[in-house]
Amino acid sequence: MDSTRVTEHPTSHERRQPGAGRTPAPADPRGALLRTPEQPSLTPGTAALPVQARNGDAPAGPGTAVPCAKGSADTGAGSPSPSGTGAPTPPPASPGPGPEHSQPSAAESDPHRPRPTSEAIPAQPAAEQDRPTRSGGKERRTGQGQLPQGGPMPMRRDGDRLRFVGAATRRIARGIDLDEIVMGLCRATVPTFSDAILVYLRDPLPVGDERPTGPLVLRLRRTDRIPEDRDTDGGFMPALRPEPSELQSMTAELCEVRPGGALAEVLRGVRPVFADAPAARAALPELLGDDLVVPGGQRAILAPLRGRRRVIGAALFLRRPERLAFEADDLLVAAQLATHSALGIDKAVLYGREAYIADELQRTMLPETLPRPTGVRLASRYLPAAETARVGGDWYDAIPLPGSRVALVVGDVMGHSMTSAAIMGQLRTTAQTLAGLDLPPQEVLHHLDEQAQRLGTDRMATCLYAVYDPVSHRITIANAGHPPPVLLHLGGRAEVLRVPPGAPIGVGGVDFEAVELDAPAGATLLLYTDGLVESRLRDVWTGIEQLREKLAATAALTGPDHPPPLEALCDEVLDMLGPGDRDDDIALLAARFDGIAPSDVAYWFLEPEDAAPGRARRLARRALSRWGLEDMTDSVELLVSEVVTNAVRYASRPVTLRLLRTDVLRCEVGDDVPQLPRLRQARATDEGGRGLYLVNKLARRWGATRLSTGKVVWFELNRG
Repeated sequence: MDSTRVTEHPTSHERRQPGAGRTPAPADPRGALLRTPEQPSLTPGTAALPVQARNGDAPAGPGTAVPCAKGSADTGAGSPSPSGTGAPTPPPASPGPGPEHSQPSAAESDPHRPRPTSEAIPAQPAAEQDRPTRSGGKERRTGQGQLPQGGPMPMRRDGDRLRFVGAATRRIARGIDLDEIVMGLCRATVPTFSDAILVYLRDPLPVGDERPTGPLVLRLRRTDRIPEDRDTDGGFMPALRPEPSELQSMTAELCEVRPGGALAEVLRGVRPVFADAPAARAALPELLGDDLVVPGGQRAILAPLRGRRRVIGAALFLRRPERLAFEADDLLVAAQLATHSALGIDKAVLYGREAYIADELQRTMLPETLPRPTGVRLASRYLPAAETARVGGDWYDAIPLPGSRVALVVGDVMGHSMTSAAIMGQLRTTAQTLAGLDLPPQEVLHHLDEQAQRLGTDRMATCLYAVYDPVSHRITIANAGHPPPVLLHLGGRAEVLRVPPGAPIGVGGVDFEAVELDAPAGATLLLYTDGLVESRLRDVWTGIEQLREKLAATAALTGPDHPPPLEALCDEVLDMLGPGDRDDDIALLAARFDGIAPSDVAYWFLEPEDAAPGRARRLARRALSRWGLEDMTDSVELLVSEVVTNAVRYASRPVTLRLLRTDVLRCEVGDDVPQLPRLRQARATDEGGRGLYLVNKLARRWGATRLSTGKVVWFELNRG
């Protein structure tokens, strides 16, 4: 009697048979090609059980079996005694060596334990892969060895199916998106339950309670089958025997379900059907086309995939001719797989829609593109806290201001949820509006604090607001509880700017203080949120020090005279994050200060008098001659004269005129009148109203911005 110890496979879905001491064959990564021993035909609803000896009967042979009704009261403790007392009689020991699946010696001593028999159901993953399959009493791999032919016990068959369904549904449930769920269905069923599978899904898939419009169209989403090198006994398509990658190309990719057709009736019925069912015989050609040969009999199951409200697809399970056909209980298995897959697909579609909404919300809350103001170059990055939390309260912004200045803003609303993103959007809009009024940075933060209090008592946020002037090479910064910015100088030195921290926005009743600092040409200012420097593994000041060291090390790679490229610098900064450092959203804004050289700026004050337009034309002509732009003299004189004339007509204080030479020629005229000019169509009898019309026609761009002390009207011309 074989008493070899057997080590169970750790991922097996069923228990090893006692005494199965043979050495397992190497397991294929995809699972063994399933083949089952041929069984003698039995009456439906019956199964073969080992013969139990009765008092006075001769001992039964090791392979003897008798049919037993599926619903019999056999408990596996022996047959009742003839006297009718119900006391079980232990079976006599068989002389000589037992069969390969006999119990070990320890189990033989128990008279109440029946002898197990070979199983005739689809093998389970992992454990069954290690067992050589048999047909006709011989192993298919070696052709040696004999097994007694006997049917499985009903409870063993049902238990194996339950274990398989449990393992398969767990694998399907692990998927979070559509492709993962469909792949989980394919990998769970091939080759354990079927030799091939085709999964069709509705195109397009309805989302939630949406009512689909148009005809019902099914698209082949995925196919899977046993690899070709395992297909040694003929596949389920004997005419072509394609490679796995060719299986999808042989079937119809799109199938329009005809109302009232055979396929529509099968889908409406929801329940899986065999391929030889009358409804399925007409539905399969409509679904697959005429090129795919489907095995006859009960070797194919067509299972509709029904979500919460409607049918969203279909799955076709196929078995090869040499394998046992599907049974009636396999329809229940297919129904369970189809139900779990359909519900998972429904949830994946809803999750995809939510992720799409979150992405759209976050993208609209943040700047789609950064402006290109004069004298400064910008780069930015945004990283959500996690893939499942795509929205958050971090934001950044760059807002062009009058006088070629630019406002740099970065903020962080408490939390990273849809509510935080909504509050962030309101605060960002408020900051843009306040920036358009050209308020000082501390006043902007004060109004943001009032807006946050109006939104709710628990609406807290941090914010840093800075205004850079490329002409004076100065930057003015106000802080509301935000981490301090870092300035990377041209020589490679990284400096944490000393900015008063202030209280967060939403606290109320606090004053904000602004500081004015030098912003030398070639320096880079880095604004960021606390997600970059703070995590569960480090405090905020440790992270700021690491950021400073990272900037200095990156600048050292390009040398003291060449600052690192902005985009590469942002990537290097994000590389300092470790695997456990992504606890919060990250917003990053980098500004490279190029500035405008004093030699490229011309600035004058003009008294509000009738002679001012003529003086403005003469000053502009001299500046253009000094810069070598004489070919632009006529256009500039005409436009400067028109804008200055409009300014001195209503101004009570001196009018400012400034020319800036960069990649374009920019002219700015300021006065103390807050009303902005409007472009209008002058009538033939009007004496005025044509100045802005000329500016609009000749200038590359023009605009007007209201200031706290008046307004600025500007225009730009392309340099020749």
